[in-house]
Amino acid sequence: MATFVLIHGAGDVGWYWHLVAAELRARGHEAIAPDLPCDDDSAGLPEYADTVVGAIGDRTDLIVAAQSFGGFTAPLLCDRVSVELLVLVAPMIPAPGEAPADYWTHTKFSEQVRVRYDDTIALFYQDVPPELAAEALNRARTQSEARMGEPSPLETWPNVATRVLIGRDDHLFPADFLHRITQERLGITPDEIDGGHTPALSRPHELVDRLEAYAAEQGLLGGP
Repeated sequence: MATFVLIHGAGDVGWYWHLVAAELRARGHEAIAPDLPCDDDSAGLPEYADTVVGAIGDRTDLIVAAQSFGGFTAPLLCDRVSVELLVLVAPMIPAPGEAPADYWTHTKFSEQVRVRYDDTIALFYQDVPPELAAEALNRARTQSEARMGEPSPLETWPNVATRVLIGRDDHLFPADFLHRITQERLGITPDEIDGGHTPALSRPHELVDRLEAYAAEQGLLGGP
């Protein structure tokens, strides 16, 4: 059995991971998916990390999976709790000391050749079943921008095994963009999964297969 800590993206809730969490539990693992204080103007990245650390408690040997903007919170956990593996899914990958508001300029996102989608469903949930996409929109929260200009407290990328998984048809972060950023910032090649930006809703079983495979590569699942 392994303990998976699941971190949602901007303006979202832990419910985003509910299908993945259920599948992980069905396979004998523990899954923790806290709600970050993303709609609280007084909360910044340190408070996001505090929230996750509080949800973890005294658990150890953790596998942390973070989606999208959750990539800014995930590496901050490694100096505070026992993390064995980071898995970044369709992620933002912060540089040390980078403010979230500066990410777009620093990564030259505006220069990326991509189709523009004005519809939220088309941008984030194009391959999610309609009823789940509607529920996701209903549960979404407004992402506070109040502290997005503050530098991340991340001083260096943690010395923790890190994998990056990207969607081949991600409408927000195209695959070629994430290939470039992953190579530039982590020096590794990302893996790919079919679909878009929110595979925890569109492909939960396949995503769990990937998470288990990454954990097994690190010897974290035990076994006979």
